[in-house]
Amino acid sequence: MAELPRRALVVAALLAVSACGGTAKPPASSPSEQAPASQGPWTWTDDRGKNVSLPQRPQRVVAQSAAAAALWDFGVRPVGVFGPHKLKDGGRDPEVGEVDITKVESIGNVWGEFNVEKYAALQPDLLVAGMYVKDALWYVPEQSVAAVDQIAPSVGVQLSGKPLVQIIEKYGQLAAALGADLNAAPVAEARKRFEDAGAALKQLAADKPDLSVMIVTGTPESLYVAYLPDHPDIKYWGDDLGLKIVYPERPTESEGGFWEVLSWENADKYEADVILVDARAQSMKIEEMAKKPTWAKLPAVKAGQLYPWHAAERYSYLGYAKVMEELATELGQARDDVVKE
Repeated sequence: MAELPRRALVVAALLAVSACGGTAKPPASSPSEQAPASQGPWTWTDDRGKNVSLPQRPQRVVAQSAAAAALWDFGVRPVGVFGPHKLKDGGRDPEVGEVDITKVESIGNVWGEFNVEKYAALQPDLLVAGMYVKDALWYVPEQSVAAVDQIAPSVGVQLSGKPLVQIIEKYGQLAAALGADLNAAPVAEARKRFEDAGAALKQLAADKPDLSVMIVTGTPESLYVAYLPDHPDIKYWGDDLGLKIVYPERPTESEGGFWEVLSWENADKYEADVILVDARAQSMKIEEMAKKPTWAKLPAVKAGQLYPWHAAERYSYLGYAKVMEELATELGQARDDVVKE
């Protein structure tokens, strides 16, 4: 019982600070959008092995944008979000999926930005975020971890080193624990759509066994080539559905995993019929890459077979159904002989 008074004191202190800045009171949860609290205690063991135990089911959930998007698709309505969710023009960032950003409080929109005072003012019951690095909650700044942990417990969902379907199912299980109905029509329809999209992509891979695909992201200094085993979506397309993925050997420890880092002078190290390019707002655009001579010489570039890779897609049936439907359309029209020319 000692944790509750400590949390109350921390929240009170932070609210006092934020009150000076005019932070509004937290919005009340809408009965039509939030499931009623369950009677009795709520428990959850996350992918860090961390046990969360609360007197009742959390009602006020704050989540990293991709996690918020996944939970939203399963029927959970967070009250706050952090991580990419609003574009410069005010529109909704694709990384936040279907989340209505007019109905959630923004805690931060870019890497390193997490407003602890706003977070406390929301009086959250739970924070949810994915984890690419073991035990590190995505988009929670290291310097804010201690303060964030004192305000409310957190749940981490491991995203790397796990199969795509398993990650989606984990978000579904968490959503159900938070009161969502996994048998609701929108969820069931999304799951069927996901299965159909996967089957279509698998058939395409069988029909075009020679079609090679490479996945990259770029910066002004380097080209990054995705390492299949570290990316759940790419691994699913390659190992489960049979797409021919071009990828490097395991990256060195200094590269940090996930990618082989190439200088632009060596950007032609690998070739593929199709290149999927990181579509995140912060990533290098294709028109910028076109100015790099080695990039311009790649077969897929010369053939115009460049398509977006949705690197931060939310882990939900709906999210990846849309991704695979789009990918099947693009690959269906792609030539499978451009590398051989």
